[in-house]
Amino acid sequence: MTGHVTAPPAALADRLPDWVTLLRAPNPGPMTLEGTNTWLLRAPGAEHAVVVDPGPADEAHLAAVAACGPVGLVLITHGHPDHTEGAPRLSELLGGAPVRAADPAHTIGGAPLTGAAPLDASGLTVDLVPTPGHTADSLCFLVSYGTERVVLTGDTILGRGTTVVAHPDGDLGDYLASLERLGAYRGTAALPGHGPALADCGAAADFYLAHRRARLDQVRAAVAAGARTAPEVVATVYADVDRSLWWAAEWSVRAQLEYLGVEQP
Repeated sequence: MTGHVTAPPAALADRLPDWVTLLRAPNPGPMTLEGTNTWLLRAPGAEHAVVVDPGPADEAHLAAVAACGPVGLVLITHGHPDHTEGAPRLSELLGGAPVRAADPAHTIGGAPLTGAAPLDASGLTVDLVPTPGHTADSLCFLVSYGTERVVLTGDTILGRGTTVVAHPDGDLGDYLASLERLGAYRGTAALPGHGPALADCGAAADFYLAHRRARLDQVRAAVAAGARTAPEVVATVYADVDRSLWWAAEWSVRAQLEYLGVEQP
């Protein structure tokens, strides 16, 4: 549980609702896995679709998304560029479709996403699930059609491995609370921002919580053994992680040290 996790945190989904389509951006990498997942959701018989996370500013990818139109609404899970960079161009390709996010900086032609009222999105019901932690503006979307529902998890839960707490914008206490919130969605498929879809959002959240708590124990032990700086803790706790990713691990370690109340130089 405390080693570097690269496997899915829960069983893979063997099927998704017919109204869910994945268009994956061609931006694979250590932080994006196979690439950013752009999800297209269209209620059966509906004219307009909903797009979640346009992805990078890759013209071919955005054209492929636009070709699935008409699209009435574009939603953003959080403000990292691999999810938002293509949003202005996609809105343009879609004839000015509104882009809505928690952060006004990533909102185009509409109001930022706030409050508890669900969105009526062309026959789909979209409930906002605030999940700060990976970033301060992270949102998940519970999308329902009839008795079927899915959770769009952005980078809060990935399809493979674990995610970073992007300190200082991200906060570990918030992230743990967000995982507890997502643990309520038992048996509901999770559609992540990267990696494959998962069969059970609640099970994935449980795995992430256990992993984070085990990592915290490792950080406590490293500090007790004399580690004082984030790089020193990374070298001890994340020794099994490729050094090319230590910069990302340092984000999470700084969040862990802050959570534990350890002063950092």
